[in-house]
Amino acid sequence: MKNALKVALEKRGYETLTPVQREVSNPELENADLLVSAQTGSGKTVGFGIAIAENLLGGADEFDRADAPLGLVIAPTRELALQVKRELQWLYAEAGVVMASCVGGMDMRDERRALERGAHIVVATPGRLRDHIMRSSIDLSAIRAVVLDEADEMLDLGFAEDLEMILNATPETRRTLLFSATVPKGIANLAKQYQRDAIRITTLAEKSQHTDIQYQAIKVSKHDGENAIINVLRYHEAPSAIVFANTRATVGRLTTRLSNRGFSVVCLSGELSQSERTHALQAMRDGRARICVATDVAARGIDLPKLDLVVHAELPSNHETLLHRSGRTGRAGRKGTSVLIVPPSAMRKADRLLQGAKVTAQWGGAPTADEVIAKDHERILLDEVWTTEPKSAHQDMISELLERFGAERVAAAFLETYTQKLSAPEDISDVEDMPARQPKKSFEDFGPSVWLRMAKGRNDGVSPGQIVPMLCKAGDITKSDIGAIRIQDDHAFIELKQESVDAFFKSVGPAAKIEEALVEKLDAAPDLPPVVKSRDFNAPRRGKPSDRPSAPKRERREPARSNFHPLENAPNEDRPKPKKDFGKGDFAKGSKPRSDYKDKRDTPYKPKRAKELPEGVVAPFKKKASKPFSKSDASDAPSKPKSTARKGASDPSKSMRAPSVGKFTSKKNKARRSAAPGGNATPTRKR
Repeated sequence: MKNALKVALEKRGYETLTPVQREVSNPELENADLLVSAQTGSGKTVGFGIAIAENLLGGADEFDRADAPLGLVIAPTRELALQVKRELQWLYAEAGVVMASCVGGMDMRDERRALERGAHIVVATPGRLRDHIMRSSIDLSAIRAVVLDEADEMLDLGFAEDLEMILNATPETRRTLLFSATVPKGIANLAKQYQRDAIRITTLAEKSQHTDIQYQAIKVSKHDGENAIINVLRYHEAPSAIVFANTRATVGRLTTRLSNRGFSVVCLSGELSQSERTHALQAMRDGRARICVATDVAARGIDLPKLDLVVHAELPSNHETLLHRSGRTGRAGRKGTSVLIVPPSAMRKADRLLQGAKVTAQWGGAPTADEVIAKDHERILLDEVWTTEPKSAHQDMISELLERFGAERVAAAFLETYTQKLSAPEDISDVEDMPARQPKKSFEDFGPSVWLRMAKGRNDGVSPGQIVPMLCKAGDITKSDIGAIRIQDDHAFIELKQESVDAFFKSVGPAAKIEEALVEKLDAAPDLPPVVKSRDFNAPRRGKPSDRPSAPKRERREPARSNFHPLENAPNEDRPKPKKDFGKGDFAKGSKPRSDYKDKRDTPYKPKRAKELPEGVVAPFKKKASKPFSKSDASDAPSKPKSTARKGASDPSKSMRAPSVGKFTSKKNKARRSAAPGGNATPTRKR
């Protein structure tokens, strides 16, 4: 291990390494690609920081001047990425590391300027890193080591294409370390494609699930869930606790309830902005808040210091989520407690989750108000303040208090002041154990019985669902007294408990009829074929009764489809006619020919045919209308040559007014009228 890293670990208080840190820092695996399975909170961040130190620093103990990044760490969420950045910052502080981050929700211009100044290690989320690569604002040509942290979560969030694009942009000579809590098929394919002979590392802590976490399953009544959460938080009084819920609405309701009860609480859900999330997490780290209510998605990747208690207000959907939630506590050698709030309707689900997670939980009830108060008294007596010597500055005040009020009143005032800072516990109602699911009884366990014969069968339209209420109503029995029911065509066989037979016939009466159907007692069980279970597919099929003839089967004729053609034997008029090469003047479609084309200019004039009049009728003479000549007869008037000049051009007395253009009231037309003869102004152009 590099000396700079040893100094940083000693300053941080590390005495021994965790199992995953020892495995990945093995000198024999110095340049090998690794596929590491490690649970949350096993110290893998420091582990891969130690593992890639030799690749980043080489033979030196300090970094050179920052330029293109040498190491790249990819995390699924911004909180986890910023947490990794903080861990690597103190781990490589003695080596003079320059860190940069590229995460969503931050100002991209600041990130670009940081990359331009140079960085040794870049911590990024897949989406934002892809944006920087597309904008050519990051140079990955000098990358020596790539770490994929929480790779299974990145694939679950849909970052597979982004990861492939990022890994393709890095040099092939890089070292790739892949950390994942589980190794599903997608992770195995990713390792096979982008790692060279990867070595699989499975730590001991991963084989034994969460050995530092104590699981408790608390049974509560349907309406006492929130009261139980309050009492659990008061009973443990952990420095930091996180309460998990499944929906935003539950997060908001729990946050309001806990805040009203006097708890210092913050919430994390998907509707919060990045700044609000940062302020909430900082309040937990500073101690201004002790409880965080969060959803699974919002709490991914967060690491809260001294988190000793995890409460599952609502059970997760699968055991992987249960382990991930509980993994927020019990980190770095600390002990933690994971409490499941289990209402009666969720007890079987809780059993299934615990079995799938391979953990054992201690079942019990929620802490009562008396138990919470007793725990407070125990904490007061075990407080370290009793073993410390009082300060000299307080001696005068202590003497005055004892002299003026006495020891008993001073102690009472101390207890009153202490309890005022605590929330009052809630009253919890008793919970009745949910009855276990009884196994289904078979007919063999029915006991001594007698068979009855009822004169109604399948032909009468009866079914077991109709027979049972008929028997119960007429015979004053319950359905538990009735066993098997076998319906035939014209009658039905019914199995009845032997102890209920006398009471049944006494209620039915001497006629022994139920809805006009005779019921009689049989001396022995009827000879019936065995019942075929619905799931017994290998059992023989039950044949039809012999007295019911089967319907005649029709012969199935296959249509002749081999050489069939619809127009093979069709008459000639049904066949499509061949297309014809049409000449000039023919239609483009159709087969009707046209006459040869003739130019109308070559056709001689054909006068219109006069209208025939009846015999003896003379058509009146119509004089052709013409304009009268004003001066002389048309024959005497000389022809006037047609003038081609513009109107008024040959007559100086007429104005040369051009026709108006555009709108009559436009500025140009007004200027034209003013400049024309008779106008009152000279047109001028505005400047």
